[in-house]
Amino acid sequence: MPLQQATQLLRDHDYPATTDQLADSYGDYELDLPNGTETLADVFRRVESETFGTSGEAEEMLYSAVSAKAIGRKGYSDRDPTTLGTTGPEQVSF
Repeated sequence: MPLQQATQLLRDHDYPATTDQLADSYGDYELDLPNGTETLADVFRRVESETFGTSGEAEEMLYSAVSAKAIGRKGYSDRDPTTLGTTGPEQVSF
């Protein structure tokens, strides 16, 4: 499942809820990430036991705890300027 669908699961859950309750409810769901997959249980295990008062707090935890598999191209940013003294790519207008 994509991260957006996992976010919807968290939004539909009743709060307050603990990390353990969310893991018990949704741990078997598998996230499809750009560089592989991982279960929501894997994500929830990365954080200390915590109680979330709202779905927004749980969503923040989800997005901050996914592994590096969620990163497309590590170190890549199309927003950074070209380093001084180097020749960068030609700008392209879409």
